[in-house]
Amino acid sequence: MVDGQPGAAVSNAVEIRVAAQPGPLAVMRAVAGDLAIRADFDVDAIADVRLAVDEACATLIALAMPGTWLTCRFRTEHDRLVFTAEVVSEHAAAPRTDTFGWRVLTALADEISSAHDPAGDGTHVVRVELAKSRAEVPG
Repeated sequence: MVDGQPGAAVSNAVEIRVAAQPGPLAVMRAVAGDLAIRADFDVDAIADVRLAVDEACATLIALAMPGTWLTCRFRTEHDRLVFTAEVVSEHAAAPRTDTFGWRVLTALADEISSAHDPAGDGTHVVRVELAKSRAEVPG
């Protein structure tokens, strides 16, 4: 079972967990770029994916509790790449949508959403999900 979907192909999903700190963001950008290349995205869309993943992760790291993890999931679906990232936070709110960073995300991604769920121990899981589609090639 992948991403809660029975029968989903394991080969189209990647999950990475790193310390919720700025240092490992280069790893996330590299993975995002590699997956976009493998999904045959054009150069501009690859750059958009890298920047969007970086911005989403940076937004979540700012909310993360010290010593916790940033968990990122990449999934390819036909002509699009879906990215989900989450952290454990003391904040009982999703990332703010009235910031410059969020405006950057909405410009780079085709779809974007955020959420938060209580974790049951006074903390919350804060999540950002975005999707970017491959440009149609005229032909």
